[in-house]
Amino acid sequence: MSGACPYRSLSVPARQRTPTPDLLVTSTTTFPLPTLPATSSYPHTRRGTWEANKTMADHGASKINHDNHLLLDQPLLRLPYELLRKNIRSAHYHIEWDTNAVKDLLKETATNSINQKASKQDVVNNLDQMLARMRGLKRKLSTYAEEENRLYGQSTARVAHLRELSDVHTVEDVKYEAWSRQRLDRLVVDYMLRHGYNKSANALAEERNMLGLVDIDTFVAMSKIRQSLENGSVQEALVWCNENKKELRKMQSKLEFELRCQQYIELNRSSSPKLEAINHAKKHIMPFSKTYPTEVSHIAGLLAYRADTPHEPYASLYSSARWKKLADLFTDAHLKLLGLPQFPLLHIALSSGLSALKTPACHSSQQNQSHQGQKSHKSATPGPGQGEEQESRSHGTASLQTSVCPICSTELNALARNVPYAHHSKSHLLEHDLMLLPNGRVYGKAQLDEYAEKSRLAAGEVKDLVTGEKFREDELKKVFIT
Repeated sequence: MSGACPYRSLSVPARQRTPTPDLLVTSTTTFPLPTLPATSSYPHTRRGTWEANKTMADHGASKINHDNHLLLDQPLLRLPYELLRKNIRSAHYHIEWDTNAVKDLLKETATNSINQKASKQDVVNNLDQMLARMRGLKRKLSTYAEEENRLYGQSTARVAHLRELSDVHTVEDVKYEAWSRQRLDRLVVDYMLRHGYNKSANALAEERNMLGLVDIDTFVAMSKIRQSLENGSVQEALVWCNENKKELRKMQSKLEFELRCQQYIELNRSSSPKLEAINHAKKHIMPFSKTYPTEVSHIAGLLAYRADTPHEPYASLYSSARWKKLADLFTDAHLKLLGLPQFPLLHIALSSGLSALKTPACHSSQQNQSHQGQKSHKSATPGPGQGEEQESRSHGTASLQTSVCPICSTELNALARNVPYAHHSKSHLLEHDLMLLPNGRVYGKAQLDEYAEKSRLAAGEVKDLVTGEKFREDELKKVFIT
């Protein structure tokens, strides 16, 4: 018996043949597999290679990489930590302030009493003041203690939520589905809070019983200050800047300077005396003259221009669009201060998923279909041979595109267009005897020959399975994988 493969001579009816998988899913991307023709048998060696690669890929894809999962959940633990630091700093400030005031008053009372410069009634009044101050400090510390307990409770709930993932090792586990669903709910709540849908976010968090896993109070306070800026008021934002003055100075934030400049602009816009604007500039803007010399010189020039001036940069300074700029500047400073990403976590997760699944075939097939639609719109009646070519090209596109690919869907295709391709550290070759076409695409030689036979091309010609371009075989180059 010869060494030829015995399976080559088998003729299996199409309806009895085992279905060929349409996709090979790996840990980083999804590769479309060519479908087997219904009228010809395929070498079992290539099918065995596909099945082996698919098995390895499925095993790698089903295993959970806990470190990668936790990359997206860093703000989940960091925000309570930052809020605890802020809470401790505020409590420490009030303790220092009130205790120093009590010590000074006690020292003054004792000195005056010894020197007989204060009566008994004065001493009693001073003692009452010290007691009242200490009672006020106690109330403040009680508030800070309640906030600290709440933040500790949040941290405990979040650590427990992340610990649940450590007990899950594969995506097939039923626990992983429930955990990932809860994480998706958290990302949706984060998105709604960042865009001002506070009531909807709170309702979703209550319904899913995850109030300890989201930061509603923090974002609600941020949205109130942002809304006040959009409505033309800087007072709330200045109070926030005063509370976080040291941190903003370390960040080299421009927020307080811009807010003071806006106050100066509104004083110039109003009918109030110019002296008031000049005094405001001397007190709040001139200290920034070395840090922002150009901006300070422009601000000083506003005294010579009215609000309806067409000259730049003064027209831009008087523009109402500055309020939107101030609101965005405050939001960026607030998020940076708390160690939160500038973009919603839902955007980050979605872009990562789109990048991991995106392949060149996803958009090339869409462009090909769009080109075909425009061509058919221009010429409703195809010429001789054109109908066959269009049918063959659409068949080639359909062979590479599958309905289960999320990037090829109408909803996600446009979103993924500008997303970069993922970095693939490992690749699995699904074809052997690879050939490089002049347009830069690579296919297996057997696949090109099979498609050329289907397309009824002349001898020595091949056709790109996606674009439909025709090339001579002598234009192809063999690809060697090293």
